[in-house]
Amino acid sequence: MAVLRWKVLLFLAITFIVSCVGAPTDILYRVPEEQPPNTLIGSLAADQGLPDTGHLYKLEVGSPHLRVDGKTGDIYTTEVSIDRETLKDCRNLFEGDKCFLEFEVSITDMVKGLGSGPRLIEGRIEVMDINDNTPQFASPILTLSIPENTHIGALFSIPMASDRDSGSNGVAEYSLSTGSDADQLFSLQVAVDSDEKLPQLVVMGNLDREKKDSYDLNIRVVDGGRPARASSALLRVTVTDQNDNAPKFERSHYEAELPENSPLGHSVLQVRANDADTGTNGEIDYSLHQASETVQRLLRIDRSTGIIYVKGLVDREEENFLKFFVVAKDRGPNSKTSKVLVTIVVRDQNDNAPAIEIRGIGLVTHQDGVANISEDMPIGTPVALVQVSDRDEGENAVVTCVVAGDVPFQLRPASESANDRKRKYFLQTTTLLDYERIKDYRIEIVAVDSGNPALSSTNSLKVQVTDMNDNSPSFSPALLEVDFFEGNQPGDKVLDVIATDADSGTNAELVYNIIEHSANFEIDTHSGAVRVKNLLDREETERYEFRVAAADKGVPSKTGTATIVINVLDRNDNDPKFMLSGYSFSVIENMAPLNPVGVVTVTDEDKGENARVNLFVEPDNGKFVIQNGTGTILSHISFDREKESTYTFRLRAVDSGDPPRSSYVGVTINVLDENDNAPYVTKPANSSYTYMSPITPTETRVEVVEAEDIDSGLNAELVYTITGGNPYGLFHISPSSGEITLAQEFTGKHNGLHRLVVRVSDKGKPPRHTTALVHVFVNDTKSNVSLIEALVGHSLYTPLDRDIAGDPNYALAQRSNILYGSLAGIAGVIMVIVAVVVIRHRLQKDTKSGYQAGKKESKDLYAPKQGPKNGKGKKSKKGKAPKPAKPLEEDEEASLQKGLKFNLINDTVNDSPRIHLPLNYPPGSPDLGRHYRSNSPLPSIQLQPQSPSASKKHQAVQDLPATNTFVGTGDNNSTGSDQYSDYSYKANPPKYSSKQHPHRRVTFSTANQAQDLQDASQHSYYDSGLEESETPSSKSSSGPRIGPLALPEDHYERTTPDGSIGEMEHPENGGASSSTEPERGAGQKRLP
Repeated sequence: MAVLRWKVLLFLAITFIVSCVGAPTDILYRVPEEQPPNTLIGSLAADQGLPDTGHLYKLEVGSPHLRVDGKTGDIYTTEVSIDRETLKDCRNLFEGDKCFLEFEVSITDMVKGLGSGPRLIEGRIEVMDINDNTPQFASPILTLSIPENTHIGALFSIPMASDRDSGSNGVAEYSLSTGSDADQLFSLQVAVDSDEKLPQLVVMGNLDREKKDSYDLNIRVVDGGRPARASSALLRVTVTDQNDNAPKFERSHYEAELPENSPLGHSVLQVRANDADTGTNGEIDYSLHQASETVQRLLRIDRSTGIIYVKGLVDREEENFLKFFVVAKDRGPNSKTSKVLVTIVVRDQNDNAPAIEIRGIGLVTHQDGVANISEDMPIGTPVALVQVSDRDEGENAVVTCVVAGDVPFQLRPASESANDRKRKYFLQTTTLLDYERIKDYRIEIVAVDSGNPALSSTNSLKVQVTDMNDNSPSFSPALLEVDFFEGNQPGDKVLDVIATDADSGTNAELVYNIIEHSANFEIDTHSGAVRVKNLLDREETERYEFRVAAADKGVPSKTGTATIVINVLDRNDNDPKFMLSGYSFSVIENMAPLNPVGVVTVTDEDKGENARVNLFVEPDNGKFVIQNGTGTILSHISFDREKESTYTFRLRAVDSGDPPRSSYVGVTINVLDENDNAPYVTKPANSSYTYMSPITPTETRVEVVEAEDIDSGLNAELVYTITGGNPYGLFHISPSSGEITLAQEFTGKHNGLHRLVVRVSDKGKPPRHTTALVHVFVNDTKSNVSLIEALVGHSLYTPLDRDIAGDPNYALAQRSNILYGSLAGIAGVIMVIVAVVVIRHRLQKDTKSGYQAGKKESKDLYAPKQGPKNGKGKKSKKGKAPKPAKPLEEDEEASLQKGLKFNLINDTVNDSPRIHLPLNYPPGSPDLGRHYRSNSPLPSIQLQPQSPSASKKHQAVQDLPATNTFVGTGDNNSTGSDQYSDYSYKANPPKYSSKQHPHRRVTFSTANQAQDLQDASQHSYYDSGLEESETPSSKSSSGPRIGPLALPEDHYERTTPDGSIGEMEHPENGGASSSTEPERGAGQKRLP
């Protein structure tokens, strides 16, 4: 037995498990059954993290099997052992079901006392089965009938043994012992059906009833426990005549409901089996099999019909579920049997009224139905634990519990478990109890279930209130507020405080004190007089608040408190103070007047009138004003940073005290720049140009665009970009410096004029910009200055979205070179003839000392004409007069002017002359200016004002030597060299019309021809200022006006050497001079 006890303890130590799942109401412990007394099951404090000191643990539910240590919360077994098989809730468990023992423990905080209220802990203990029961057969002698001549291998069921243990401790195996006479005839086989082991007898030989009609065998059953338990029975085998069909039930499982309290003889259900045999072999008897004592006490079965009747009083609260087997056995000589499982659920009837159990909780003890509680207990103090239960189930067990009558007590659920059959409540106070008012209470508790009809029950408890020192001293009023001026003397009395106590004797004797130590005030402990200890300063502390207490001399002592508020009154002892020692504000220029510039803040530590401050601007020059109250500075002027960027003045603040106090502060207004000025280009002029050789290396500086912006900051930071005229990416401009450099090398197609459109933008928001034109002429030479000037002049009237970048006919010329080469061999003879004709034609032109007028030229205005490739050129068609140059159309000129937007500041740049009127020289034309200067010993043209009486028109006298004379052919289509003269282009025709403006007189002259031919600045002309009907004496001008023509050139008239007026239509008109105009001789030049 001692060995068994040690094995059990070892098993307990190995398998003991403590688990806490979720809240404290789900505490679960596991322990084997049949443990000796004082076996530790679990420790609430150690296992659940509950306090282990200063608390009282008390077992409320779980006796007599359990006990709890009051200090540590350890749960132990008692002298009443826990037998799993005898526990009420574990009697009818199915295989695999767990057995639980419930417990409840209350925890009371002994430090805080009853006022804090106890805690209720619920849990369960899983009782694990041990092998403490021996498997037993239903009878020590088992009988089994086997027909003779049964074939070998036939199986016959042997009645099973039962074991009250479960699981592995249940029936494990069967064994069969036979005598020598039956050793070759029988053997044992164990089948498994629904976790049950079914012993079966196997016939191993031929049975002959006439030789022997019975055999005695020994069958032994062993469970699976450690150590194992076993028992045996005598199995008597009777050899009978043959009965080869066993009864068969119509169902495999019968289920039924039985209302509790059913009368005796009430039929529950009928089981029915059929037997295929006939006669007595087919007649069936029914009996209960493996039925517990409870089933045998409550039920019986009719042997013939299989009807199950009520035999005893059925009470669901005692047995709510019945499980057993019914055996059907035929009446044949060799009877056969079969069995079926029957389960009966006992249905509840509302036959139980709720039960109310009232017991003490924690430190509140009950004696003879009376509970004592002190009157000083706080609200919510538990007085008792009320458990309400109903043995019924379902709706019949749902109980409502209330406190009857008007008493200061209520029920509060003690746990969160949702067990409708058993609910626990704390009976607690709802108000403070007062012994002086009511000394005891009779509390009646009523519980009503939800059955139909409902059943109810009542229970009562008497609560006695014990007297305590429960009256605290009180102040009236509890808030005392007084006014006290600053600048006091230490020791001055501020006020007297008085408290009262409803108690008497020593409980009413009071002692005063300040709860929190005050550095400025003190109180007399007996009289309650409050005095000031220091000099008070309202600006430092305006309001003092502290609490005083009055404590009685009772045991325990009671204390009452009051709040003292002392308001310190102000004196004017502080100057106004600006928040800053100086203010600096920034405003945006162009801001409209009377807009806020800034806000100043001024404070005065005084109060009331002493703190009311007025603000003034000094000096008051009318530019700024300040608003009192808001401190907002307003401007009376509009700001322009370029005129004045900073304003300074002073503000004066004066309070309204008596006498008043004042202070000053300086203010600076900084005007911030606004991007209201666009950049302007100072260099180069739009009409200037730069010459570059085609072999110029990359990274060579081309030009520098210089611009300025009178704004400041980001508004004056400039960015340079090329926005047009750079389709080949030849040029690159520095975004910051504006320096244009050559990015790629020139090729043949790049020869000619390039117009770069440079955009100069500032970094303001929004940004402003201007546009500059940079002209670059790329050629081997720049001998034809007039052509370059013409190209630049024409560029000024070309829309900016049209790129001017080199020779546009370069690709065509390249293809023409290939064609010319192919035709060179074929046209060799023709070229010799053409060469002779050309030489002869040139000799004729030299004889006439001039340039053949009317020669058709190329229309390309932007690049010098490339020489004939491979030394050959095109031959003009014979028999056709040369065509005049095609004039610009009116709408084209207007679009050029409309598309041109550029800056003309500082047009007089040294690197190139100013172009006042664009030229219309075709490529390849001779430089007439150079021709005049190099071949004429005298000025080419001398214009002199004539007498008004001679004619209303001026005369242009040409003093050109014979060698400089250009002779025209005299036809209407030829205009000589005048067609490409400096003043033949019709400038800005939409603006000036010959019908709206009178002709003016102009005198033309040239400087010394020996000077540099490229210096166009040596040319001069002046406008006499005379209109067609004016004389020199009628003008107020003291002399002619030198410089560019004020009107387009077609409004000026020219004269012949003999003084007659030679009017000539502009080449655009397509006409020649009037038919009445005298024929011009040698040395005469017709000017357009």
